[in-house]
Amino acid sequence: MAASTGAKSLIISYSNGIWRSFVKLLPSADSSLLAKISNLYPKILPSRSRRRKLGLPLPLGSDSIQSSLIATDTSSTILILEDIIDHTLSSLHSIQKSLLFWQSLAEGTSRQKISFMILQRGPRAFVDGTCRIITRFGTQGSPFGHLSHSAAETISANIAVLKSLQSCLATFLAEVYLEVNKFGQQLTEDSDKLLPQFLVAINSIFSKLEASISHPPEIYKSDNSFVVEEGSSCALIFEKLPEIGQEESQWTDTEIKDAMNLVHQNLKKLDSYLSFVLSRCQKPRKLTLYWLHYTCGAVGLSACSVWLLRHSRLMGSPNIDNWIREAKESTAGFWKEHVEQPLISIRDDLFETFRGRQKGVMEVEEVQLTSDSLHRMLLAFGEQTKGQKLPDNLSDQDMMEIVMDRYEKELMHPIQNLLNGELARALLIQIQKLKLDLEMAMLELDQILKDKGAEGRGRAARIQRRLLLVEVEKRIMQLHSCMDQGKEEDAQCMFGLVLYSLDRLYKAVERHARETGEWLSLREDIAALGRSELEKADKLAVISRMERMYYCLLPSLPSSRRH
Repeated sequence: MAASTGAKSLIISYSNGIWRSFVKLLPSADSSLLAKISNLYPKILPSRSRRRKLGLPLPLGSDSIQSSLIATDTSSTILILEDIIDHTLSSLHSIQKSLLFWQSLAEGTSRQKISFMILQRGPRAFVDGTCRIITRFGTQGSPFGHLSHSAAETISANIAVLKSLQSCLATFLAEVYLEVNKFGQQLTEDSDKLLPQFLVAINSIFSKLEASISHPPEIYKSDNSFVVEEGSSCALIFEKLPEIGQEESQWTDTEIKDAMNLVHQNLKKLDSYLSFVLSRCQKPRKLTLYWLHYTCGAVGLSACSVWLLRHSRLMGSPNIDNWIREAKESTAGFWKEHVEQPLISIRDDLFETFRGRQKGVMEVEEVQLTSDSLHRMLLAFGEQTKGQKLPDNLSDQDMMEIVMDRYEKELMHPIQNLLNGELARALLIQIQKLKLDLEMAMLELDQILKDKGAEGRGRAARIQRRLLLVEVEKRIMQLHSCMDQGKEEDAQCMFGLVLYSLDRLYKAVERHARETGEWLSLREDIAALGRSELEKADKLAVISRMERMYYCLLPSLPSSRRH
């Protein structure tokens, strides 16, 4: 027994040694190489300082929408503000997508979590997970239980980091909007005079964001650009606005330009920080999630290529040329006899149906002729299949079941039965049935054509737009709940999330609402939901009107457009 235990320990130790040697050849997640690549990543991305796609309007006074559109073209203050908002909303969207992925995985079964840990994190994780399972077979406890526990810990840690980042950025976004709301329409009228004061306020908001972001230090242990305070977690350090002894209204052009550059530097630092954090806890890329599928596909393609090469002219084999010629001849003959000629006959019959209509009206007699023809085809097919005369009272539906039963059997060997069986005949009967259904539908079409119709943009897209509206409503309820309970910090975070959801809704409905002529009114309603001074009851009334009145947000096509 002791010898057996010693041999098992020796095998495990030897396999672990081989694995450690192999792992050293691969760049680890904490290697300096990947850290440098991560640091360079934001630098090689195109700058996002260009004008963003217009989203939720800024709160610039009573006519905030028009003021925002006018100020965007003239005010450097508004351009800086939009750059800040663009970075923040884009980062919040990346965090939201990753958060939804991990939350969905957290609700999955243990089998799904184990499958993710082994099969959906790349080849290195696959080898690592497989070796862990093998080495733990000789120890107490289930290796799969340990892997499931490890997956749960990873998922929980990622969700915690992402929620913390989301909270910090949502609060930052809310503070920026509230600061703009304080200045209001003055930012469009006297933006140049207010720019120094505005830059001081933005500098203060960046300082608050710097103090709020904190995560476990092990996340950043390979990146020297993030400062680690002694005995605490990592912290992002922004550039600070230097102390200027004179009044803000007396700043020189150079001082204003330096302050504006400082804002852009802080945005780049924020991007770099978030890029590094999200590289550890973001949703894996599609290539990583489906690497095994792609690998198997590549292997299969390579094997197929080798097989084709062996039978090609390059290797002196005429096999492929012979196969292609035989397939071409067989296909051409089959197509003409079993497909082209029957379809031409059906086509002529269908067109004759349309041509024979007087003033676009489908006559009942025409439908009856098609119905009688189908009945005769079903009767002949059924009697031939059953080998006996069918009862006179047998309905067309019962005979159609005979056709479908035969059709399913014929499909077991489709190529053979197309040539020698009844498959082609069964297909023609189904086409005749389709023709009858079409003509019966056309009897109702005359009534439908009396009304004006309009096609939607798809049920799935409509559902997504309504879900965005539901998300806005939920977050508004949570916002006012936090306000009622005196939770100012939570309320500010929730207000930022409301603004993020409204921006997504704004961009999702714009194109559809413009096509229906509802955009001007709908845009005002969405902007109203972003006003902090609007009461809860008023916001809920606006949401109720939006989901009842606007075509692009209706649950389904209205009855007047369906009939």
